Amino acid sequence: MKKTIQWVSVIALMIGLLLPLYAGGGRDNGAGKSQGLKVGILTTSGVDDNSFGQDCYNGVLEFAKANPEASVTTIKEPDMAKVIQAVADIIADYDVVVLPGFNFAPVGSLLQENPDRKVILVDSPPTDAAGKEIELPNIYSMVFHEEEGSFFAGIAAALESKTHKVAVVTGMAFPSNVNYQYGFQSGVNYANKYFGSNTQYVELPSYAGTDVTGKAVGGNYIGSFADEAAGKVVGSALIAQGVDVLFVAAGASGNGVFTAAKEASNVYLIGCDVDQYDDGIKGTENILLTSVLKVMHTNVAKQLQAIKDGTFVGKNDILGASTDSIGYVSAPGRHQLTANTLAKMQQAYGLMKKGSIVPAANFNGHTSGAFPGL
Repeated sequence: MKKTIQWVSVIALMIGLLLPLYAGGGRDNGAGKSQGLKVGILTTSGVDDNSFGQDCYNGVLEFAKANPEASVTTIKEPDMAKVIQAVADIIADYDVVVLPGFNFAPVGSLLQENPDRKVILVDSPPTDAAGKEIELPNIYSMVFHEEEGSFFAGIAAALESKTHKVAVVTGMAFPSNVNYQYGFQSGVNYANKYFGSNTQYVELPSYAGTDVTGKAVGGNYIGSFADEAAGKVVGSALIAQGVDVLFVAAGASGNGVFTAAKEASNVYLIGCDVDQYDDGIKGTENILLTSVLKVMHTNVAKQLQAIKDGTFVGKNDILGASTDSIGYVSAPGRHQLTANTLAKMQQAYGLMKKGSIVPAANFNGHTSGAFPGL
Protein backbone atom coordinates (compact mmCIF):
# COMPACT_ATOMS: atom_id res chain seq x y z
CA MET A 1 0.00 0.00 0.00
CA LYS A 2 2.87 2.33 0.82
CA LYS A 3 4.40 1.81 -2.66
CA THR A 4 1.04 2.51 -4.30
CA ILE A 5 0.73 5.84 -2.47
CA GLN A 6 4.26 6.77 -3.51
CA TRP A 7 3.55 6.08 -7.23
CA VAL A 8 0.31 8.05 -7.09
CA SER A 9 2.24 10.97 -5.63
CA VAL A 10 4.86 10.77 -8.38
CA ILE A 11 2.21 10.64 -11.11
CA ALA A 12 0.38 13.60 -9.58
CA LEU A 13 3.62 15.53 -9.46
CA MET A 14 4.36 14.78 -13.12
CA ILE A 15 0.87 15.85 -14.16
CA GLY A 16 1.32 19.04 -12.17
CA LEU A 17 4.55 19.77 -14.00
CA LEU A 18 3.17 18.97 -17.46
CA LEU A 19 -0.12 20.87 -17.24
CA PRO A 20 1.41 24.34 -17.52
CA LEU A 21 3.29 23.24 -20.63
CA TYR A 22 0.11 22.12 -22.36
CA ALA A 23 -1.81 25.15 -21.14
CA GLY A 24 0.84 27.41 -22.65
CA GLY A 25 0.86 25.78 -26.07
CA GLY A 26 -1.57 28.16 -27.80
CA ARG A 27 -0.85 31.17 -30.03
CA ASP A 28 -1.99 33.75 -27.49
CA ASN A 29 -0.32 32.52 -24.32
CA GLY A 30 3.04 34.08 -23.22
CA ALA A 31 6.50 34.57 -24.55
CA GLY A 32 8.13 32.53 -27.28
CA LYS A 33 7.92 32.23 -31.06
CA SER A 34 4.29 31.05 -30.90
CA GLN A 35 3.43 34.53 -29.65
CA GLY A 36 4.38 36.17 -32.94
CA LEU A 37 1.74 37.90 -34.99
CA LYS A 38 0.59 35.77 -37.93
CA VAL A 39 0.47 38.09 -40.92
CA GLY A 40 -0.89 37.26 -44.35
CA ILE A 41 -0.70 39.54 -47.39
CA LEU A 42 -2.97 38.77 -50.34
CA THR A 43 -2.37 40.57 -53.63
CA THR A 44 -3.59 40.38 -57.21
CA SER A 45 -0.31 41.44 -58.83
CA GLY A 46 2.13 39.75 -56.46
CA VAL A 47 4.52 41.12 -53.85
CA ASP A 48 7.24 41.32 -56.50
CA ASP A 49 5.41 43.62 -58.93
CA ASN A 50 8.01 46.40 -58.41
CA SER A 51 5.14 48.70 -57.55
CA PHE A 52 1.99 48.79 -55.43
CA GLY A 53 1.96 45.25 -54.02
CA GLN A 54 5.68 45.29 -53.33
CA ASP A 55 5.57 48.51 -51.34
CA CYS A 56 2.84 47.13 -49.09
CA TYR A 57 4.89 43.95 -48.68
CA ASN A 58 7.92 46.04 -47.75
CA GLY A 59 5.86 47.42 -44.88
CA VAL A 60 5.11 43.87 -43.72
CA LEU A 61 8.81 43.01 -43.94
CA GLU A 62 9.71 46.17 -42.02
CA PHE A 63 7.40 45.05 -39.21
CA ALA A 64 8.77 41.49 -39.30
CA LYS A 65 12.34 42.76 -39.04
CA ALA A 66 11.44 44.67 -35.89
CA ASN A 67 9.45 41.68 -34.58
CA PRO A 68 11.39 38.49 -35.53
CA GLU A 69 8.83 36.27 -33.83
CA ALA A 70 6.20 37.27 -36.39
CA SER A 71 5.36 34.99 -39.30
CA VAL A 72 4.58 36.26 -42.81
CA THR A 73 2.75 34.46 -45.62
CA THR A 74 2.18 35.81 -49.14
CA ILE A 75 -0.82 34.77 -51.24
CA LYS A 76 -1.60 35.76 -54.82
CA GLU A 77 -5.01 35.68 -56.51
CA PRO A 78 -4.93 37.43 -59.90
CA ASP A 79 -8.60 36.73 -60.66
CA MET A 80 -10.49 39.83 -59.49
CA ALA A 81 -13.74 37.87 -59.25
CA LYS A 82 -12.23 35.50 -56.70
CA VAL A 83 -10.41 37.83 -54.31
CA ILE A 84 -13.09 38.10 -51.62
CA GLN A 85 -13.53 34.32 -51.56
CA ALA A 86 -9.74 34.06 -51.30
CA VAL A 87 -9.86 36.28 -48.20
CA ALA A 88 -12.70 34.19 -46.75
CA ASP A 89 -10.61 31.06 -47.27
CA ILE A 90 -7.66 32.37 -45.23
CA ILE A 91 -9.10 34.88 -42.75
CA ALA A 92 -9.22 32.36 -39.89
CA ASP A 93 -5.56 31.43 -40.39
CA TYR A 94 -4.07 34.83 -39.58
CA ASP A 95 -4.23 37.50 -36.91
CA VAL A 96 -4.19 40.17 -39.60
CA VAL A 97 -4.37 40.18 -43.39
CA VAL A 98 -2.99 43.00 -45.53
CA LEU A 99 -5.08 43.63 -48.66
CA PRO A 100 -3.65 46.03 -51.26
CA GLY A 101 -6.20 47.11 -53.84
CA PHE A 102 -9.62 48.69 -54.39
CA ASN A 103 -11.01 45.28 -55.39
CA PHE A 104 -10.86 44.19 -51.74
CA ALA A 105 -13.41 46.80 -50.59
CA PRO A 106 -16.27 44.25 -50.15
CA VAL A 107 -14.26 42.56 -47.39
CA GLY A 108 -16.21 44.73 -44.94
CA SER A 109 -19.11 42.29 -44.61
CA LEU A 110 -16.69 39.40 -44.07
CA LEU A 111 -14.92 41.24 -41.26
CA GLN A 112 -18.24 42.04 -39.62
CA GLU A 113 -18.65 38.27 -39.30
CA ASN A 114 -15.08 37.85 -37.99
CA PRO A 115 -14.63 40.56 -35.34
CA ASP A 116 -11.60 38.79 -33.83
CA ARG A 117 -9.63 39.12 -37.07
CA LYS A 118 -8.08 42.32 -38.40
CA VAL A 119 -7.43 43.70 -41.88
CA ILE A 120 -5.23 46.47 -43.22
CA LEU A 121 -6.98 47.61 -46.39
CA VAL A 122 -5.09 49.73 -48.90
CA ASP A 123 -6.70 51.94 -51.56
CA SER A 124 -10.31 51.65 -50.47
CA PRO A 125 -12.57 52.01 -47.45
CA PRO A 126 -14.48 48.81 -46.65
CA THR A 127 -18.02 48.28 -47.86
CA ASP A 128 -20.84 46.12 -46.52
CA ALA A 129 -22.91 43.52 -48.39
CA ALA A 130 -24.96 46.31 -49.97
CA GLY A 131 -21.85 48.09 -51.25
CA LYS A 132 -22.18 50.93 -48.73
CA GLU A 133 -19.01 52.39 -47.22
CA ILE A 134 -18.60 51.48 -43.56
CA GLU A 135 -16.06 51.95 -40.79
CA LEU A 136 -15.21 48.96 -38.59
CA PRO A 137 -13.12 48.57 -35.42
CA ASN A 138 -11.15 45.68 -36.94
CA ILE A 139 -10.25 47.33 -40.28
CA TYR A 140 -7.73 50.10 -40.86
CA SER A 141 -8.15 51.38 -44.39
CA MET A 142 -5.84 53.87 -46.03
CA VAL A 143 -6.70 55.69 -49.21
CA PHE A 144 -4.47 58.28 -50.82
CA HIS A 145 -4.78 61.43 -52.82
CA GLU A 146 -3.10 59.72 -55.79
CA GLU A 147 -3.99 62.72 -57.92
CA GLU A 148 -1.54 64.78 -55.86
CA GLY A 149 1.41 62.52 -56.66
CA SER A 150 0.54 62.10 -60.33
CA PHE A 151 0.15 65.88 -60.61
CA PHE A 152 3.93 66.09 -60.26
CA ALA A 153 4.39 63.29 -62.77
CA GLY A 154 2.39 65.43 -65.19
CA ILE A 155 4.55 68.48 -64.56
CA ALA A 156 7.74 66.44 -64.97
CA ALA A 157 6.52 64.79 -68.17
CA ALA A 158 5.40 68.07 -69.72
CA LEU A 159 8.67 69.83 -68.97
CA GLU A 160 10.97 66.97 -69.98
CA SER A 161 9.21 65.78 -73.16
CA LYS A 162 10.99 66.53 -76.43
CA THR A 163 8.10 65.49 -78.68
CA HIS A 164 5.56 67.37 -76.53
CA LYS A 165 3.47 64.22 -76.34
CA VAL A 166 3.04 62.37 -73.04
CA ALA A 167 0.74 59.71 -71.62
CA VAL A 168 -0.32 57.93 -68.47
CA VAL A 169 -0.84 54.15 -68.58
CA THR A 170 -2.94 52.57 -65.86
CA GLY A 171 -4.26 49.13 -64.90
CA MET A 172 -8.02 49.25 -64.31
CA ALA A 173 -10.36 52.22 -63.82
CA PHE A 174 -10.63 51.84 -60.06
CA PRO A 175 -10.82 55.19 -58.21
CA SER A 176 -7.10 55.14 -57.36
CA ASN A 177 -6.12 54.71 -61.00
CA VAL A 178 -8.59 57.31 -62.25
CA ASN A 179 -7.05 59.63 -59.66
CA TYR A 180 -3.63 58.92 -61.16
CA GLN A 181 -4.95 59.69 -64.62
CA TYR A 182 -6.76 62.91 -63.70
CA GLY A 183 -3.90 64.13 -61.53
CA PHE A 184 -1.39 63.54 -64.33
CA GLN A 185 -3.54 65.40 -66.83
CA SER A 186 -3.96 68.23 -64.30
CA GLY A 187 -0.18 68.47 -63.93
CA VAL A 188 0.34 68.67 -67.70
CA ASN A 189 -2.24 71.45 -67.96
CA TYR A 190 -0.65 73.28 -65.02
CA ALA A 191 2.81 73.12 -66.62
CA ASN A 192 1.40 74.33 -69.92
CA LYS A 193 -0.23 77.33 -68.28
CA TYR A 194 2.39 78.40 -65.73
CA PHE A 195 5.71 76.92 -66.85
CA GLY A 196 5.64 77.52 -70.58
CA SER A 197 5.40 73.95 -71.83
CA ASN A 198 3.25 73.10 -74.83
CA THR A 199 2.49 69.45 -74.25
CA GLN A 200 -0.50 67.23 -74.99
CA TYR A 201 -1.45 64.00 -73.27
CA VAL A 202 -2.28 61.19 -75.65
CA GLU A 203 -5.14 58.73 -75.14
CA LEU A 204 -5.96 55.58 -77.09
CA PRO A 205 -9.73 55.32 -77.66
CA SER A 206 -9.53 51.52 -77.76
CA TYR A 207 -8.14 51.49 -74.20
CA ALA A 208 -10.43 54.11 -72.69
CA GLY A 209 -11.70 53.32 -69.20
CA THR A 210 -15.06 53.31 -67.45
CA ASP A 211 -15.00 54.03 -63.73
CA VAL A 212 -16.93 52.21 -60.97
CA THR A 213 -19.99 54.41 -61.50
CA GLY A 214 -20.15 53.59 -65.22
CA LYS A 215 -18.76 56.95 -66.29
CA ALA A 216 -16.41 57.02 -69.30
CA VAL A 217 -13.09 58.47 -68.18
CA GLY A 218 -10.85 58.07 -71.23
CA GLY A 219 -7.21 57.37 -70.44
CA ASN A 220 -5.11 54.33 -71.34
CA TYR A 221 -6.28 51.33 -69.30
CA ILE A 222 -4.61 47.96 -69.78
CA GLY A 223 -7.55 46.15 -68.14
CA SER A 224 -5.46 44.23 -65.63
CA PHE A 225 -2.75 44.69 -63.03
CA ALA A 226 -1.05 41.42 -63.94
CA ASP A 227 -0.85 41.30 -67.75
CA GLU A 228 2.63 42.29 -68.91
CA ALA A 229 1.92 41.32 -72.53
CA ALA A 230 -1.05 43.71 -72.72
CA GLY A 231 1.02 46.38 -71.01
CA LYS A 232 3.61 46.12 -73.76
CA VAL A 233 0.93 46.42 -76.43
CA VAL A 234 -0.47 49.62 -74.91
CA GLY A 235 2.98 51.08 -74.33
CA SER A 236 4.09 50.31 -77.90
CA ALA A 237 0.91 51.85 -79.35
CA LEU A 238 1.49 55.10 -77.47
CA ILE A 239 5.13 55.24 -78.48
CA ALA A 240 4.07 54.73 -82.10
CA GLN A 241 2.00 57.91 -81.76
CA GLY A 242 5.05 59.93 -80.76
CA VAL A 243 4.79 59.76 -76.97
CA ASP A 244 8.25 60.02 -75.41
CA VAL A 245 7.38 60.19 -71.70
CA LEU A 246 4.99 57.69 -70.08
CA PHE A 247 3.82 57.69 -66.48
CA VAL A 248 3.14 54.04 -65.57
CA ALA A 249 0.67 53.16 -62.79
CA ALA A 250 -0.38 49.61 -63.63
CA GLY A 251 1.10 47.16 -61.13
CA ALA A 252 2.81 44.18 -62.76
CA SER A 253 1.18 45.07 -66.11
CA GLY A 254 3.41 48.11 -66.10
CA ASN A 255 6.45 45.87 -66.56
CA GLY A 256 5.28 45.39 -70.15
CA VAL A 257 5.26 49.16 -70.67
CA PHE A 258 8.82 49.27 -69.34
CA THR A 259 9.78 46.62 -71.90
CA ALA A 260 8.20 48.59 -74.75
CA ALA A 261 10.07 51.74 -73.70
CA LYS A 262 13.38 49.91 -73.48
CA GLU A 263 12.92 48.50 -76.97
CA ALA A 264 12.29 52.00 -78.35
CA SER A 265 14.65 54.97 -78.69
CA ASN A 266 14.53 58.22 -76.71
CA VAL A 267 11.52 57.17 -74.64
CA TYR A 268 11.44 57.84 -70.90
CA LEU A 269 9.28 56.65 -68.03
CA ILE A 270 8.01 57.89 -64.69
CA GLY A 271 7.58 55.16 -62.08
CA CYS A 272 4.78 54.80 -59.56
CA ASP A 273 4.30 54.05 -55.85
CA VAL A 274 7.96 53.13 -55.19
CA ASP A 275 11.38 54.26 -56.40
CA GLN A 276 11.69 52.33 -59.67
CA TYR A 277 14.97 53.83 -60.81
CA ASP A 278 16.76 50.46 -60.93
CA ASP A 279 14.00 49.11 -63.19
CA GLY A 280 14.83 51.80 -65.71
CA ILE A 281 18.28 50.42 -66.53
CA LYS A 282 18.73 49.95 -70.26
CA GLY A 283 22.21 48.74 -71.03
CA THR A 284 24.57 51.54 -70.00
CA GLU A 285 21.79 54.12 -69.62
CA ASN A 286 18.65 54.61 -67.57
CA ILE A 287 15.27 55.65 -68.97
CA LEU A 288 13.51 56.52 -65.70
CA LEU A 289 13.04 60.25 -65.09
CA THR A 290 11.68 59.91 -61.54
CA SER A 291 9.07 57.99 -59.55
CA VAL A 292 5.90 59.16 -57.86
CA LEU A 293 5.73 57.90 -54.28
CA LYS A 294 2.74 56.72 -52.29
CA VAL A 295 4.05 55.98 -48.81
CA MET A 296 2.22 52.74 -48.08
CA HIS A 297 5.00 50.70 -46.43
CA THR A 298 5.40 53.08 -43.51
CA ASN A 299 1.68 53.08 -42.76
CA VAL A 300 1.37 49.28 -43.14
CA ALA A 301 4.26 48.72 -40.70
CA LYS A 302 2.80 51.27 -38.28
CA GLN A 303 -0.59 49.54 -38.17
CA LEU A 304 0.92 46.07 -37.77
CA GLN A 305 2.94 47.34 -34.82
CA ALA A 306 -0.22 48.84 -33.31
CA ILE A 307 -1.95 45.45 -33.59
CA LYS A 308 1.00 43.76 -31.90
CA ASP A 309 1.11 46.40 -29.15
CA GLY A 310 -2.65 46.32 -28.57
CA THR A 311 -3.15 49.97 -29.58
CA PHE A 312 -4.80 49.32 -32.94
CA VAL A 313 -7.80 51.48 -33.82
CA GLY A 314 -9.90 50.68 -36.87
CA LYS A 315 -10.65 53.69 -39.04
CA ASN A 316 -10.86 54.93 -42.64
CA ASP A 317 -7.88 57.22 -43.25
CA ILE A 318 -7.14 59.58 -46.15
CA LEU A 319 -3.47 60.42 -46.72
CA GLY A 320 -1.75 62.91 -48.99
CA ALA A 321 0.85 65.64 -49.30
CA SER A 322 -0.38 67.30 -46.11
CA THR A 323 0.81 64.24 -44.13
CA ASP A 324 3.92 63.69 -46.30
CA SER A 325 2.35 60.46 -47.58
CA ILE A 326 2.62 61.56 -51.23
CA GLY A 327 5.75 62.71 -53.04
CA TYR A 328 8.28 62.06 -55.79
CA VAL A 329 11.90 60.95 -55.95
CA SER A 330 14.36 63.85 -55.94
CA ALA A 331 17.36 62.23 -54.26
CA PRO A 332 20.62 62.63 -56.20
CA GLY A 333 21.41 59.61 -58.35
CA ARG A 334 17.83 58.35 -58.30
CA HIS A 335 16.27 60.64 -60.91
CA GLN A 336 17.12 62.38 -64.20
CA LEU A 337 15.10 65.57 -63.95
CA THR A 338 16.72 68.89 -64.76
CA ALA A 339 17.32 71.39 -61.98
CA ASN A 340 14.72 73.66 -63.62
CA THR A 341 12.06 70.93 -63.56
CA LEU A 342 12.82 70.07 -59.93
CA ALA A 343 12.57 73.71 -58.89
CA LYS A 344 9.16 74.10 -60.54
CA MET A 345 7.89 70.86 -58.98
CA GLN A 346 9.05 72.00 -55.55
CA GLN A 347 7.31 75.32 -56.03
CA ALA A 348 4.05 73.55 -56.87
CA TYR A 349 4.48 71.11 -53.97
CA GLY A 350 4.56 73.99 -51.49
CA LEU A 351 1.33 75.35 -52.92
CA MET A 352 -0.29 71.93 -52.74
CA LYS A 353 0.61 71.45 -49.07
CA LYS A 354 -1.05 74.79 -48.36
CA GLY A 355 -4.18 73.66 -50.21
CA SER A 356 -3.78 76.22 -52.99
CA ILE A 357 -3.58 73.47 -55.63
CA VAL A 358 -6.23 70.73 -55.64
CA PRO A 359 -5.86 68.54 -58.75
CA ALA A 360 -8.81 66.76 -60.34
CA ALA A 361 -9.71 63.35 -58.91
CA ASN A 362 -12.31 60.71 -59.66
CA PHE A 363 -14.88 62.06 -57.22
CA ASN A 364 -13.80 65.54 -56.10
CA GLY A 365 -15.89 67.38 -58.70
CA HIS A 366 -12.94 69.00 -60.48
CA THR A 367 -11.69 68.36 -64.01
CA SER A 368 -8.12 68.39 -65.29
CA GLY A 369 -8.95 71.57 -67.15
CA ALA A 370 -10.62 73.34 -64.22
CA PHE A 371 -9.35 72.81 -60.67
CA PRO A 372 -8.27 75.08 -57.78
CA GLY A 373 -4.85 76.47 -58.59
CA LEU A 374 -5.09 76.31 -62.36
